[in-house]
Amino acid sequence: MEISKAETASVQNLSPNSSQAVRSSAGHSDHELRGAEILVKALQAENVKYIWGYPGGAVLHIYDAFFKQDTIQHVLVRHEQAAVHAADGYARATGDVGVALVTSGPGVTNAVTGIATAYMDSIPMVIISGQVPTHAIGMDAFQECDAVGITRPIVKHNFLVKDARDMAMIMKKAFHIARSGRPGPVVVDIPKDVSFKKVAYHGYPESVEMRSYNPVRKGHGGQIRKALQLLLAAKRPYIYSGGGVLLSNASAELRQLVDMLGYPCTNTLMGLGAYPASDRKFLGMLGMHGTVEANNAMQNCDVLIAIGARFDDRVIGNPKHFAQNERKIIHIDIDPSSISKRVKVDIPIVGDVKDVLTEMIAMIKEGAVKPDANALASWWSTIEGWRSSQCLKYDRGQNDVIKPQYVVETLWNMTKDADTYITSDVGQHQMWAAQYYRFDEPRRWINSGGLGTMGVGIPYAMGIKLAKPQSEVFCITGEGSVQMCIQELSTCLQYKTPIKIVSLNNRYLGMVRQWQEIEYEGRYSHSYMDALPNFVKLAEAYGHVGMLIERAQDVEPALREARKLKDRTVFMDFRTDPTENVFPMVQAGKGISEMLLSIEDL
Repeated sequence: MEISKAETASVQNLSPNSSQAVRSSAGHSDHELRGAEILVKALQAENVKYIWGYPGGAVLHIYDAFFKQDTIQHVLVRHEQAAVHAADGYARATGDVGVALVTSGPGVTNAVTGIATAYMDSIPMVIISGQVPTHAIGMDAFQECDAVGITRPIVKHNFLVKDARDMAMIMKKAFHIARSGRPGPVVVDIPKDVSFKKVAYHGYPESVEMRSYNPVRKGHGGQIRKALQLLLAAKRPYIYSGGGVLLSNASAELRQLVDMLGYPCTNTLMGLGAYPASDRKFLGMLGMHGTVEANNAMQNCDVLIAIGARFDDRVIGNPKHFAQNERKIIHIDIDPSSISKRVKVDIPIVGDVKDVLTEMIAMIKEGAVKPDANALASWWSTIEGWRSSQCLKYDRGQNDVIKPQYVVETLWNMTKDADTYITSDVGQHQMWAAQYYRFDEPRRWINSGGLGTMGVGIPYAMGIKLAKPQSEVFCITGEGSVQMCIQELSTCLQYKTPIKIVSLNNRYLGMVRQWQEIEYEGRYSHSYMDALPNFVKLAEAYGHVGMLIERAQDVEPALREARKLKDRTVFMDFRTDPTENVFPMVQAGKGISEMLLSIEDL
């Protein structure tokens, strides 16, 4: 994934003293503050409510400054990776910038996985890292590492604060870069002496304008008009939307566009909830584990409009196969480097999804041209033929074993009318959650898409629960993923974030096992979990409620009981069918419409 080339080139050379128009907030008389105190004031000015972190020597001055304030709640995690994941989950659910704080050396290297996870999914975040004193940088000091160098490939931008006088402006830039354009994580590395030094404080900048960084928001009117002409003339149109719709808070505009045109719509894994899954015009998720109707429509449409999506490998499969069928492609994205990167498009529109869709909707209302009703009816007839295959059906008759799909479906039936957020880890359980929990609202499905990071589920859930204390938050996970950040059960207890953990325990690294069955002739190399803990006792040891569910008839009662325990974190260990696979499936190197619907298709 790349941030826009224009954005990257511009932000790489931003120095604290670069030419810009700056206005400081009024009402601040000049007085001396330590660098750490200016940092806290910056976070307060940005309306930061929570910060997740773990202390260490290089950030003790910053922690001392936090001790002296009471507007920002610091959450002490048990591992720095979880600090970044929790801040990331918070950002995904709220749309606000997530903030994490780690110390130097192993603190920042432990945070790298979380930073890369946020970068791949374009999540707005600011990660503050401690650094050894400036005079010790480059001297192999205790707990020193080159935080700027290490994180450069996985951030939108990063800063090393060399002078406390630059702290306020750097923090203003960091938040601005993180949330504007194509969002992403920004690292601010602060040496210990800089956080301690007292300097004159002139107030937090009210605004910042960087001549070298000015992402485009408004789409080109002529391009939008051309796109609309093409779209309205289509015989087999298709609307393909991704995570950019959610990041732009453009779900309402997408829904209005789809409903006005009556066209079929699909979401990527990252875009689920942008259009209601319960609506007939929604064909389901597309891609490697997408539905037959969604994938076939993608391959056979004559005009495709891609909205905030990037044609990644898990969506279109083999690009050569995708290009076999001629179609016209419209691509709306705020990041110009994402357009024609993997698939050549006919009408590029660079701009913010919300702004572009708003203009497009206005043009439809003003114009007299309507879609071709007869052609559209014929297209829908074809789609319904694909849909009739019922590609997500599974064996509901087996009561001697719990089918993982049944657990997710039961959870959806129970919570679909409640205020519910679903997080997941990565693996088979993630795909089953995406397929069988039918998301009708945006920002309710929180998972790692681009990087595919195991271990995010619990930190995501506890970050969301702090932001949305009245909502129900479920983490759908597996016995492999959940152990990667399971120590955060301790954080859940300390900060009273009563999440519900749904572990689909099949005693395997399920997706690895599935690939080994299909691609490696059943050679299950190191995918069986041979020494699992007693998760019920482990949950209880952390002060929570543990449940073991081994029979299909106990699935619904267990979920009901867990939901009643509103003030407790509950770990539900569902013993599921170890042989179950995720279908449909597109094998590596195959085309998007070359789907396996069962093992028998091999």
